[in-house]
Amino acid sequence: MNRSLLDLYTDYLICSTHFRTATGLSDLLEGAVSHDQVTRFLSGGEYGSKELWREVKPWIREIESEDGVLIIDDTIEEKPYTDENAIVCWHFDHTQGKSVKGIQLVSALVRYGDTVLPVAFEVVRKEEEWEDPKTGKKKRRSNRTKNEMFRDMIRGSVAQRLKYHYVVADSWYAAKENMEYIRTCRKHFIFALKDNRTVALSRKEKLAGKFQSIASLQLETGQAVQVYIQGLDFPVRLVKQVFTNKDGSRGVLFLACSDLSLDYERIVEIYKKRWRIEEYHKSIKSNLGLEKSPTRTVRTQSNHIFASLYAFTKLESLSIRRHLNHFALKYKLIVKANQMAWVELQKLANQPA
Repeated sequence: MNRSLLDLYTDYLICSTHFRTATGLSDLLEGAVSHDQVTRFLSGGEYGSKELWREVKPWIREIESEDGVLIIDDTIEEKPYTDENAIVCWHFDHTQGKSVKGIQLVSALVRYGDTVLPVAFEVVRKEEEWEDPKTGKKKRRSNRTKNEMFRDMIRGSVAQRLKYHYVVADSWYAAKENMEYIRTCRKHFIFALKDNRTVALSRKEKLAGKFQSIASLQLETGQAVQVYIQGLDFPVRLVKQVFTNKDGSRGVLFLACSDLSLDYERIVEIYKKRWRIEEYHKSIKSNLGLEKSPTRTVRTQSNHIFASLYAFTKLESLSIRRHLNHFALKYKLIVKANQMAWVELQKLANQPA
């Protein structure tokens, strides 16, 4: 990897406000770096989690602690006008309730205090083509599920001796296999659960096969009860959190925690730390141009994603040092750029013809 070009390209991702292109970076540097140099950088090697970990490891070793939290989630980088390939294809977006065309990214972030850093990522690749017998249309599918990627990221974090105590994720990743794997790694989990998951209220009821849906439980807010999720051999703490949405509607969230020593307040407090991955998704899209790259090949698209994640770590460092969030920092850069453009415009307007 050309480290100097990586720093130039990621600084460009932070500074720019529109499409990030090789020509744009070359023009910004007034030709000091050519368009071809940037293109070769993006199409040269394959940069993934291994390279990202190498970049963030020194910082993490300085701040890590046992009370860290590992957060895993996915997002879709929409690419409606880009040619389809193994990573630019159709994915179901559960937030929209429909399939969208784009790149699906699974990320693992570690959080220590207010600092969050990406430690692993994987782009969903749908390299297998098949024909839907109902519609006759060709479709794509991946040979690895997101849950397999989830477990691989945890496996990698253990191999890297990353310090954290809890894994938090939404209900999409609350699979039995994930829960069991986390416990075999001697970590604990806090997962959101869908209200149709079934549980037994005691080991006796579990052995008797007496399970009921979470939605049917008379569970009060502030209460933490011990239950057995169907399919799991060990008990978990179950809590019900009631909250108000922005539109005034009432929302209910069920959380399952494998650490039986925690009470309601502590479980909710730890799970709230998951929200930082939503802020991460917003920042890499809005501030770092994740979706605003005209790259066309699988390699250049993947490497642009790697660079966007690395740029996030640089923006996070600035955020901590300047006591400003990512969006406030970006606004400061935009204002400064507009001020310089204003001065240049006045010069051009006042120059004699």
